[in-house]
Amino acid sequence: MKTIIIFFLFMSFLTIHVIAQSSDEGEIRRLEKHWTKLLDEGDTTALLKIWSKEYVVNNPNGRIVTPKDIVSLMKSGHVFPAVKRIIEKITFNQNIAIVMGEELQQPANMIPDENEWISRRFTNVWIKTDKDWQLASRQSSVVIKDGH
Repeated sequence: MKTIIIFFLFMSFLTIHVIAQSSDEGEIRRLEKHWTKLLDEGDTTALLKIWSKEYVVNNPNGRIVTPKDIVSLMKSGHVFPAVKRIIEKITFNQNIAIVMGEELQQPANMIPDENEWISRRFTNVWIKTDKDWQLASRQSSVVIKDGH
């Protein structure tokens, strides 16, 4: 009887953990699309709410930038090219979500054909606070194709 009770307690805990993780994964996927849309729209006010105060980016140009740098660039008129993000893996570790995958960035000449877009690899790190998830750091690198 004791074994059956322990088994059911374990299964209940496991079910609760899986449901919570599924809910968090859905929220992270939603936030990935949302913050990309905000970047496309140039909504710095909303972006500053999603980014943590310590948000830091290692960008494809090899520069480490902060929200202050990004907002300054956007307010000077810079428009980021469109990006399509393909999430390949989301890993959770306590209150941290690590999102990895491929990005396709529209080139500066604004070619609409995604087959011509620049391929990059990305990692985004989200931290869950008492209130919500915030983007804490990001890294993106251009994929160098053989022979180029």
